[in-house]
Amino acid sequence: MANNPAMQNVNVDPKDLEHTKAIVYSMTKAERENPDLLNPSRRRRIAAGSGRPVVEVNRMIKQFNQMKKMMNQMSKGNFNGMEGMLGNGIKGKLSKMAMNSMIKKNKKNKKKRMKKNKRR
Repeated sequence: MANNPAMQNVNVDPKDLEHTKAIVYSMTKAERENPDLLNPSRRRRIAAGSGRPVVEVNRMIKQFNQMKKMMNQMSKGNFNGMEGMLGNGIKGKLSKMAMNSMIKKNKKNKKKRMKKNKRR
């Protein structure tokens, strides 16, 4: 992550990673592949299996869904409103400067792709 300039300002506590890993390892393969299966009783089972509170399992699932939404928007080139989404999950935020550089980079790449497609 340190090689990515956009991720330089993200602070992740190793304990948080261990907790997340415990939660994920307590899920079945089907639950990992399709988080929509996670009803309240499954979430309680995962919490018990990982030794974490249900609130933490819910928080992780919420963060996952936010990241999924953000990645979908980014893949479509839609960066509007991204700054607000990034602060709720992982401890730390992408700085506005890093976000702006990502936007500029995406615009440059988009222009290159358009030129390349015109040549064909």
